[in-house]
Amino acid sequence: MIAVANAPISYGAFELTVGIYPNVPDGVGVLDRVRDAGYAGVDLGPVGYFGLGAEIAENLRSRGLGLTGGYLELPFHDPAGMPAALVELASLVDVFDAAAPVNVELGLPAPRPTIAVISLPYRRAVPGRAVNEPELGYTEEQWATFAEQAEIAANYCRDRGYSPVFHNETGTNVEAPWELEKVLELTSYDLCLDTGHLIACGGDPVASLRKWSDRVTHIHVKSAYRSRMQDLIDKNGDVEMIWSQKIFAPLGEGDLDLPALASAIRDINYEGWIVVEQDIFPDEGSLPGAEQDQRNNRAILRDLGF
Repeated sequence: MIAVANAPISYGAFELTVGIYPNVPDGVGVLDRVRDAGYAGVDLGPVGYFGLGAEIAENLRSRGLGLTGGYLELPFHDPAGMPAALVELASLVDVFDAAAPVNVELGLPAPRPTIAVISLPYRRAVPGRAVNEPELGYTEEQWATFAEQAEIAANYCRDRGYSPVFHNETGTNVEAPWELEKVLELTSYDLCLDTGHLIACGGDPVASLRKWSDRVTHIHVKSAYRSRMQDLIDKNGDVEMIWSQKIFAPLGEGDLDLPALASAIRDINYEGWIVVEQDIFPDEGSLPGAEQDQRNNRAILRDLGF
């Protein structure tokens, strides 16, 4: 089955804003908005944002929402940093243990640990460039370390009963299509294909979905403006400029060919979560627009048969 979900980052709530910036909506309010917009599930956001233990289970159950997964960046290039990172991963999976029974009750797909790599500092200063500048990537020795540490995290997730997926992310050491190819070559991870980040970093989401169809088991659907990303690159902008440039777009705008993506999803017989994301920064007065965008995004996907 395919189930369509939303994410807190679509309302400005994510790891860089929750508990830090003043205009971030509260977790319960986001759950209400996601339900009211017609989604079947929601991504986690920061651990604790929707509650912990029995609280998150009740917050989801009372709104008829499943949990799609949770995003976490891990330092696969740095073995010394992995023990502390695995503690964070354990906290994430503990939340899954509390929430997963709700998915079962609702007949929804299981949540997926959605794993990205913590960027080496220099990559945050040059987002979007690796597609044309492979010298920015890991050395072969660094890739070997990456693969070894990534498998440790993957095995931990599987031992806890969850199938992890790897997420491409702008401004990290896995953003360009060729870097995702290396992840597929060197690790056992399936992919969480994030269409917006792939567009921003020089990729083609539809071609990539068809090419990697046997390894794509989770999809984050969002659009992005290639021209705005190119402007950021031309200005030597860092990853923080993604927010000021408003790189990510509502569905139906930007450079995501959504009808073609929908056709590819059907052609490959995809099953699992489709998580709608439209990464925004929580500026003053941004919430009403975010609410409307997410209702519109759901309607667009419904019109496409999802």
